[in-house]
Amino acid sequence: MDTITKVLYTAKTHTTGGRDGAARSSDGRLEVKLTSPGASRTGTNPEQLFAAGWSACYLGAMGVAAQKLKVTLPADRAVDAEVDLGTNDGGFVLRARLNVSLPGLDPETARAIVDAAHQICPYSKATRGNIEVETVLI
Repeated sequence: MDTITKVLYTAKTHTTGGRDGAARSSDGRLEVKLTSPGASRTGTNPEQLFAAGWSACYLGAMGVAAQKLKVTLPADRAVDAEVDLGTNDGGFVLRARLNVSLPGLDPETARAIVDAAHQICPYSKATRGNIEVETVLI
């Protein structure tokens, strides 16, 4: 387990009602209605929020990785995160795919950046060994 030696930021949210409720951040910048996956009501679900947060963090980690490798990332880089909610004999589980687009980079360099980012990104670290994760170059 990695321990924190210096806190850089603490996200604070208040959530009510679970998957059919609402969440808001302490600073007021985030306010979302929550719904279950596939529901027809307005709102988002925890899996979408997790996918958005992870892909944003992963893009930042790719920047760190590219800098270490002395590579300039393309301006139109992107991560399409897919988070599956499913079940198995143990109950509910998650599975994820990070589909990474690094147009213009050769496949070997792109793969090196993706692999390094997966070691750097805090979301990737948190999920490692806990859920099935696949990183795909698209």
